[in-house]
Amino acid sequence: MKYDKRGVSADKSDVHAAIKGLDKGLYPNAFCKILADFVGNDPAYCNIMHADTAGTKTSLAYLYWRETGNLDIWKNIIQDALVMNLDDLACVGLTSNFVVSSTIGRNKRLITGEVVAALIQGASAFAAQMHALDIELHLAGGETADVGDIVRTVDVGFTVFGRLRRNQILENNIQAGDVIVGLSATGQASYETAYNSGIGSNGLTSARHDALSHYYAHRFPESYDAKMPDDVAFIGSRRLTDTFIYQNKNYTVGDLLLSPTRTYLPVLRDIFVELHPHLHGVIHCSGGGQTKVGHFQNDQTHIIKDNLFALPPVFALLQTEGNTAWSEMYKVFNMGHRLEVYLSEAHAQPVIAIAKKYNIDAQIVGRVEPLSEGKRITIRSEFGEFVY
Repeated sequence: MKYDKRGVSADKSDVHAAIKGLDKGLYPNAFCKILADFVGNDPAYCNIMHADTAGTKTSLAYLYWRETGNLDIWKNIIQDALVMNLDDLACVGLTSNFVVSSTIGRNKRLITGEVVAALIQGASAFAAQMHALDIELHLAGGETADVGDIVRTVDVGFTVFGRLRRNQILENNIQAGDVIVGLSATGQASYETAYNSGIGSNGLTSARHDALSHYYAHRFPESYDAKMPDDVAFIGSRRLTDTFIYQNKNYTVGDLLLSPTRTYLPVLRDIFVELHPHLHGVIHCSGGGQTKVGHFQNDQTHIIKDNLFALPPVFALLQTEGNTAWSEMYKVFNMGHRLEVYLSEAHAQPVIAIAKKYNIDAQIVGRVEPLSEGKRITIRSEFGEFVY
């Protein structure tokens, strides 16, 4: 895979091998590790903490900022880093009252005080947007460090903490007979201010190097690992300011690649309120794309996804520019839906209705069948069948 040649991993196999055998918390198959309530010391409650970053999307934002001077792009990066935490936590049932702390590491020679201000203000703006939806983020400050010796441009991450009653926790128990309701990653949700391409915040190393011209390797060598093989470094034909036409509207390539990661928090809050007893699993299709569920499916289950959303244009662009194998595309990117809900078919329509209340498309994208031994994921799409 080109992803491996670029020094990154779609499935984080090394990480999963490193943590194998470690304590998995109170609910071993939950989407996030869950601990006893050390804060309140209440046996009816539990504590949940999560840390994540915007990944290499910050490097893409750096290129866009240097090329256009647009500081607003850094607010998108803050949303990317926050949502990668918040939506993971929402998969276990925690959908409000988050305590949030940031960690920003920058190369001061390249990342100005204006950028730092835009990042910090972006966190406040996103918290205010969530407050309007009755979702509370409590900003606890954080650390901004000048670490140019180890960070090429900038790294943006958050640590998020929450507390929840144990009887509200969802531990994944995906089983044969379930259907899979997928929630679209693209379009414009009722709480979004512009079209969202659906790119999310995974696979951006591939996105950047597959779509963008080698011009960027020469113009901004600080934006990537110079030891990366030349045949996978900025191999596309596009500039970030190039126009991309979709549904008779003009977007730039930068607009598509830097769309902020959509949060499903309002949708998941309503789903848990209405359907918690009927939920068998909620999966955030982040690292690993459409194969993410493999970490949480039961043995002797075959997950089949054969009614996927139409491919969003951003992924069509990336596949064409990089000539990437479709099997790799589905393992790296969400390819159109970034959230999956597993439950019986009898309860699928309420999930779809809740999503559509927020102007988010949703549909049954697949099902779970029994398997005599092991576990398997099969993707059946217009581009072929892929088995993982």
